[in-house]
Order: sequence, then structure tokens, then C-alpha cells
Amino acid sequence: MGVVVLDAQGNLAAGTSTGGMTGKRWGRIGDSPLIGSGTYADNSSCAVSATGHGEFFIRWQVASDICARVKYQKVYLQAAATHVIHQELAPAGGDGGVVAVDPRGNVAMVFNTEGMYRASINGVGEKVVAIFSDEPATGSGVADDG
Repeated sequence: MGVVVLDAQGNLAAGTSTGGMTGKRWGRIGDSPLIGSGTYADNSSCAVSATGHGEFFIRWQVASDICARVKYQKVYLQAAATHVIHQELAPAGGDGGVVAVDPRGNVAMVFNTEGMYRASINGVGEKVVAIFSDEPATGSGVADDG
């Protein structure tokens, strides 16, 4: 389970816990919550929380990679998250996704699986709740990424 937040003062935060994968082997501990891999936040770029096959998220430093692309390449959040999940993680065999928010309130919820439980709420209370890929990927009323 994960959460990303942009607070009223403009601070970004990310939190990630692990419920484990369905059918996981007993004694397996969570790896997705590692800072930089499955959770990361930087006020100058974005906050990211990930879910999926954590070993791949660790090797590809998914959360920090998304934030680095936003910060250093000046890539929009949605584009950065889409690239990392679909062009870096998926070809390596990693399944999963992220929820992310940037300092302007743009939300990205990107995944390469059949579905990912996700929801967002913006500053005026508009909500989006979805599971499958054919449902909305971003909350309405959120700043446009361009």
C-alpha cells in the first residue's frame, strides 16, 4: 500500500508499506518500501510510491529514477512515470506500478499490469477511484502536465 501527498505548504511526502504479493513464500520480507526503490519524495521534483515485484524496483531504482527525470530532465511527471514503468521496468520483466504527485499537484498513476488499486483527491475534493487499465489514470481538476 502506498500514498503520496502534496500538503498546503507545498511539501511532498511518500509512504509505502508492504502487504506482500499474493501467494508469496512464508518468511519473505518486503522490499518495495526501500527509499529510492519503491518510495521517494523530493520537494523539487515529486513524491512516488510503488507496488509490484520489488526486486526489479530495487535494481532499477524506480521511485528515484522518476523523480530524477522530473528534476534534471525537466520531464513532466506523467511522462517520466510512464517511461520508467513501461520502457525500463517492463522490458526487464518487472511488473507493478506507481502513484506519484509533483509540486504543482499533477498526479500520475501508472502501471504495467492488468490493474492496480488506486485513488486520488485534489484540492477541491474531486476524487478518482479505479482498478483496471481502462479506467481514468489521473484525477480530474488536477493541473495539466502539458
